[in-house]
Amino acid sequence: MASCDVGCREHGALWQRKHSPATGGVIVNIIHSATGYHSKAIRFLNVAFDSSGDSLLAGDHQGNIYVFDLNGNRFKLVQRTMQACTALAFNLRRKTEFLVALADYSVKCFDTETQELVSWMRGHDSSVSSISVHSSGRYAITTSTDTAQLWDLDTFQRKRKLNVRQSVGIQQVFFLPLSNTILSCFKDNSVFAWEFDTLHCKYQLPTAVEGSALHYKVFAVTRDGRIFVAGGKSNHLHLWCLESKQLVRIIQMPTEVRAVRHLEFLPDSFDGGSNQVLGVLSQDNIMRFISIETYKLLFVIGSHEEGISTAAISPSGRYIASVMENGSLNLYSVQALTQEVNKPPPPLLKVVEDWPKCKSEANKLTVRVTSGRSEQPRKSKGSKIQTRLLKVQMSTTLENKENELPGGLNKKRLQVLLKGYGEYPAKYRMFVWRSLLQLPENHLAFSSLIDKGTHSAFVNIQNEYPIKSRKLLRVLQRTLSALAHWSAIFGETPYIPLLAFPFVKLFQNNQLICFEVVATVIVNFCQHWFEYFPNPPVNILSMMENILAHHDKELLQHFIKYSVTSQVYAWPLLETLFSEVLTREEWLKVFDNIFSNHPSYFLMVVVAYIICSRAPLLLCNQSKDFEYFFHHRNNLDVNAVIKRAYHLMETTPPDIHPQRVLDDFVPLTKGQYPVFNKYPKFVVDYQTQERERIRQDEIEYLRERQLVHELEAKAQEQKAEDEAFYRKQELLQEAEEQRRKMLLEEEEKLAERRQRLAAVRRELKVKELQFLDASRRRFLKYQLDRREMELKRLDDDIARKVSMRDRETAAAVQDIEVRQMELESHRQLFEQVAEENLAKVEQKCIDNEWRLQVLNKLRHDDQDRDKHYEEIAKLLHDNRVKEAELLKAMREAEEEKWEEVAWRKARLEEEQKAAAATDVHRKQFLEDEMNDALELDEKLQSGGGYFERLRDLKARRAERRVEFQVPKSGNICLNDLSASQSSSHGRRQELVRQERELMAEVRQLRQKLTARAHIRRPPALGAPTRWTT
Repeated sequence: MASCDVGCREHGALWQRKHSPATGGVIVNIIHSATGYHSKAIRFLNVAFDSSGDSLLAGDHQGNIYVFDLNGNRFKLVQRTMQACTALAFNLRRKTEFLVALADYSVKCFDTETQELVSWMRGHDSSVSSISVHSSGRYAITTSTDTAQLWDLDTFQRKRKLNVRQSVGIQQVFFLPLSNTILSCFKDNSVFAWEFDTLHCKYQLPTAVEGSALHYKVFAVTRDGRIFVAGGKSNHLHLWCLESKQLVRIIQMPTEVRAVRHLEFLPDSFDGGSNQVLGVLSQDNIMRFISIETYKLLFVIGSHEEGISTAAISPSGRYIASVMENGSLNLYSVQALTQEVNKPPPPLLKVVEDWPKCKSEANKLTVRVTSGRSEQPRKSKGSKIQTRLLKVQMSTTLENKENELPGGLNKKRLQVLLKGYGEYPAKYRMFVWRSLLQLPENHLAFSSLIDKGTHSAFVNIQNEYPIKSRKLLRVLQRTLSALAHWSAIFGETPYIPLLAFPFVKLFQNNQLICFEVVATVIVNFCQHWFEYFPNPPVNILSMMENILAHHDKELLQHFIKYSVTSQVYAWPLLETLFSEVLTREEWLKVFDNIFSNHPSYFLMVVVAYIICSRAPLLLCNQSKDFEYFFHHRNNLDVNAVIKRAYHLMETTPPDIHPQRVLDDFVPLTKGQYPVFNKYPKFVVDYQTQERERIRQDEIEYLRERQLVHELEAKAQEQKAEDEAFYRKQELLQEAEEQRRKMLLEEEEKLAERRQRLAAVRRELKVKELQFLDASRRRFLKYQLDRREMELKRLDDDIARKVSMRDRETAAAVQDIEVRQMELESHRQLFEQVAEENLAKVEQKCIDNEWRLQVLNKLRHDDQDRDKHYEEIAKLLHDNRVKEAELLKAMREAEEEKWEEVAWRKARLEEEQKAAAATDVHRKQFLEDEMNDALELDEKLQSGGGYFERLRDLKARRAERRVEFQVPKSGNICLNDLSASQSSSHGRRQELVRQERELMAEVRQLRQKLTARAHIRRPPALGAPTRWTT
């Protein structure tokens, strides 16, 4: 918060460097400290703003009048009246002049530039409490407790005077804004309205509700002059409607308020004069600002420690100037005070509740304003809303930057939320829309459009669109006028009111947002609409017809069959933005999806609506039925329409997709609105000229008709006056004769009285001359004494000012040195902080690079691991294939071995027969047996082919069993061994064990055969046995 001490300076700067408003919204605190023998600060008494709200007039109790230029950051001492001021006014027709009411009951007019006295107005017998200036700046009303006087500010002459009885007394008399009505408020709670031109009483407000102890002391009126508020020695406020002359509401302030000292409305540039915020200054020196529409307590200025004596609000609604109890002057920023109130989304505070209903009328109209702490809303288990803090990453990609929206929102995440729930939360919908549309909020540009007034095309809009709500009609008229002033095409387009009305109804309390939403919708979602003006957009309708032909050819053929064009089934939905066929909740849900997607989605929604309505449309066979269907609400599921629109967006071929023709979403530019000239200019200009010509003809016709009526009225009035004149002449003649007789009698009496009066006059003349001579001498003596005292006082003032100037110079030098030291220390501190921040940034960069390297390494390791897994899987697959091949080969080998065994059995039988036929070869057999045993031993030791040798050994054992009858206990069945070995294929441990046992048995068999060969004797020689056939 900045502070300014005007001291003894006559001009200077308000602040050295403009600070942001403090927590309480205070921009600057202005004090007037005194030096010299004055120990106390000089107190400010009154403040007043000029018509622009950028200049402030303030007066103190010593008569010093200052002008504070808030834009130029300057103040200037414009006058020294040498006496306290009781009222100020700064809204005269000549912008450099102002009125000040002084303690000597006079009113003076000064010029701020020349600092000269313009006029001096006298006539009050008590102090002037208020000055009200007419909106034209030509007249002013000054009010005191006993009288009110009307002044002409061009001649500074008094025109009229309002006198009342002392027992009644005047509270305040003032002009109603933007009208020629004077409102007078008296101490008996009576309020009268007077016509300014004739000063005839127009009406009187009825008496307050019986039983009300409220005594009116202070009053306030909205800028449009419709609402009148009165307060007094109570915590109740009475709201009167001046149009209906009725008391519409009684507002009960909090219990801390026992009396109201000052009332003033807070203007808003976009409320059209119907102010909704009222400032109430109570006896505890705290000024509370409440909403008279919702009865909410919005914000508070002042406190018990720093109380407010009086306050003034700028006409623009940007500043509040308050005179504090300590005599200083505080300047508040309304934007800073209302920042918490306008924060999106608004807090859910229930600060207004209806007063308990009673039988009396007063209790029925009473509402109570209560103050409460902000509490978080409770959420039911069934409808939990999870909120997530959106953090912007350091390395945001280009796509994420495009999706980032104002307010910390992300378009992609909003689309995910929308697809999940079908719509946005109702309490956050307006905030989300403003972020999606990226509204620039160009206050100055919009104000310039509004200041151009009502466009001629919409002067009589109430005749074409009879809306019951006057406020809604007024907002619609202003929005359409602003659009027409922005671009001439909108003043000639007949469907613009239908297109804008849904948004006007939705944003009627914020005309700037309403205008910018409509403008954004026209620029982005109504592309190429006006290229064929005044005809409908044939190109857009053809595009939609192609889409319908692609997705539902049967329905299109049905339309063609009954000569129903796209101007019947598509154009009504486009020009009204579905407002005729959808309910409020359905319309909001549809536009949640439209604003979240490409502008082509709007056209897809229209086609989806038609396709989803194909069943009833196929039953229609008359053009009137089709027209009625697309201009009235139908039983249709809007969620199905939205899903079908998304399906159309994805399945429509690119060659007929609207996205190929329509541009991407482009928000309105900041500062100034973009130029809109995408229409045939010559057509619009011709229609504008024709409309202007017709309007001039209508004006001329109305003027001539008014003249005829006036002439007829004057003729009738003249005839009545003539008849009355003749009647009066007759009565006058009769009265003249009577008065002649009375005059003769009176003249005789008057002559006698004149003689007596002449004698008395001579005596009084002598006494008067003597009294005048004595008075003249006494007055001359008084003048001499007074001049001597003034000279002495001027000498003292000169000496005091010289000493004060020296002390101020020394103090200023010291302040400059201290300021230089502070700046040097701040510079060093900033350098140190900058170095620390630079080091932190470098460290963060190093950490980020290290993390990126680790992530890259982990990514490569994962890729290698995946490759290894693939190789292992491939090897396992190859092993399974090889195992299958091996199993197949083993089975084939087993079959071959069985065949070989059968073949060897046959061969063994033949050998046995040969052995039985001859005994000659026994010796050779033994030798062969020994050789075979040795050979078998060698082969067994070499480890190969032992299965085949075992089969041979079995065959030979069979031969021996035939020839030598070898015992069966010592034989080994090779077939059993082969079958056991084949059945246990694949079990390696069992195979090894059997192999060892087999080797042991073979060794034992070899030893036995060797022993038997040595023990057995050779047979006796005889005739060999022969085999005969």
